[in-house]
Amino acid sequence: MLVSIRGARETEAAQIRDLIHLVGINPMGLDWKRFIVAVNEHDEMIGCGQLKPHGQEILELASLAVYPEHQGKGVARAITEYLLKDSPRPLYLMCESSLGPLYEKFGFQGISYDEMPRYFQRMSKLAGLVTTLAQREERLLIMKLK
Repeated sequence: MLVSIRGARETEAAQIRDLIHLVGINPMGLDWKRFIVAVNEHDEMIGCGQLKPHGQEILELASLAVYPEHQGKGVARAITEYLLKDSPRPLYLMCESSLGPLYEKFGFQGISYDEMPRYFQRMSKLAGLVTTLAQREERLLIMKLK
């Protein structure tokens, strides 16, 4: 399958939102103008991702999502590599703890609560509460690329 990466179009805003909801990741801050999309040879969106700002100094690799029928085919890797290519450092991301090894391949490292910017500290506390209440094994992992 041929995959191309390009900037998202305004006409894809609803599809981006729907994909984020489908895969069950954070639906906040979904401004289509920040997104890139992975498309197939028919220019149909099969995945997306963004660099999401948190204030002036903090940037997050976020909203990385691929339709289930296209997962495991290198689409997420292509999106990640494209977003990392020219992004400033440091760059942060939030993911389920089981995905940590995937992002370590790109140079991200898990960071402690004390190393996190305030936004990620708040998210970490909130996720910890939710995880405890839901009695889930997964926890939120905050990672940083220097």
